[in-house]
Amino acid sequence: MNRKEQLMSYLKSDSSNSFLLFAIAKECETENNLDDALAWYQNLVESDPGYTGVYYHFGRLLEKMNSNQAAKEVYQKGIEVCQQKNDLHAASELRNAMMNLLMED
Repeated sequence: MNRKEQLMSYLKSDSSNSFLLFAIAKECETENNLDDALAWYQNLVESDPGYTGVYYHFGRLLEKMNSNQAAKEVYQKGIEVCQQKNDLHAASELRNAMMNLLMED
């Protein structure tokens, strides 16, 4: 059983575990299955919008997929969530990612 299969089996018994959703999305990225990774990130943001760790990786994936406008929206939403949760480090990383993206456009 590979890592993704293991994560999927854990998810069967804990379907609302945000970390598992995030880890599966990252595994899909590692496998270069970007459409599946996108779906998992979207699922996570919808089911747990307060999971601050998702926004940076979700935005980077969208950049990789040449969806820069969507990436900007994800970064902005992430900044707002991080500020509400007082996660200043994550908010700073998202601001940096946003600035880098804006400089590339």
